Amino acid sequence: MSYDITTYAGLSNAIQAFTEVDETTFVSNIPNFVQDAERLVNNMVQLPAFRKNVTGTATTDFPYLTLPSDFLSMFSLAVIDPVLGYQYLLNKDVNYIRQAFPYPAVVGSPGYYALFDAQTFILGPTPDQEYTLELHYFAYPESIVTAGSTWLSQNFPNVLLWGSLREAYQFLKGEADIIQGYEQRFQEAMVPLKQLGDGKDRQDAYRTTQVRDQVK
Repeated sequence: MSYDITTYAGLSNAIQAFTEVDETTFVSNIPNFVQDAERLVNNMVQLPAFRKNVTGTATTDFPYLTLPSDFLSMFSLAVIDPVLGYQYLLNKDVNYIRQAFPYPAVVGSPGYYALFDAQTFILGPTPDQEYTLELHYFAYPESIVTAGSTWLSQNFPNVLLWGSLREAYQFLKGEADIIQGYEQRFQEAMVPLKQLGDGKDRQDAYRTTQVRDQVK
């Protein structure tokens, strides 16, 4: 029997069919298996489909900027100047910001930013007025568990299948060789996805800090 693993319903049925387990506790944990696999994929590859864009405002005399709640990793941050247009800030370490702008009370137009903690950017220098900012970042996309179908499930369904089965068999404390087999299938399914996200989609990348793999 074949299953449409591009949808959550089909993926869930396929997991039960592969494991031959339909016990209530196991079935209730299938969403966790799938979401664990999704998080692993999201942390292994950066795809344009996972990129988001938001605008916000820098506060006068305040050097910090709150991150979006779904922030995963950075892409770019720009000041939108009404005269000069987009002015992209340079990404630095916090120690660089502190060294270059040691007195937060000294203000100006921000030219640099750093990830200060899990919820905050720090800007350098401290903004001397309110600035409109545009943030491009990578985010955890909505899970197939709640969405029913996602970009990942539609384009690389085997990645989710083998990743979910690996998590499921670990939950079942299955045989090591079976778990290893699912791990191998998962890694094989990840190859074309990595080639797309970190290879083909990075060939003309302007920012050299982006992950960029050679396309074979």
